[in-house]
Amino acid sequence: MLFDGALNSMERALAGFEQTDPGPRNQIIHNNLRRAVDIIRQLNHSLNLEAGGELAQTLRRLYQYFESRLMESNLKKRREGINEVIDHLTGIRDAWATMLESQGHELNSSCEPDQALHPVSQPV
Repeated sequence: MLFDGALNSMERALAGFEQTDPGPRNQIIHNNLRRAVDIIRQLNHSLNLEAGGELAQTLRRLYQYFESRLMESNLKKRREGINEVIDHLTGIRDAWATMLESQGHELNSSCEPDQALHPVSQPV
């Protein structure tokens, strides 16, 4: 799932804060946050605003906010924005998983959110 890819990248970025050498520290944080931002952009750009209505609009605003928080965290090398986005994106991912399970879909790596909202969800 794209959500898992973004979450994994953010977790790896947080692990970069443990590095004592500033070069590798900054590189780990930067590279993983850029990857997470790319995935969130993919989610955002795949939204079908016509079919998804208000929910798609809300997700668009959330994804834009997530992108902003991660860019700020990357620039300032601060954890707070990363932790915030992880918390919110985990909630969204879990809500999708619950919805899909209740509709009888088997969850696997190819299972993506509702096609009305995300008509094209390709791995990044």
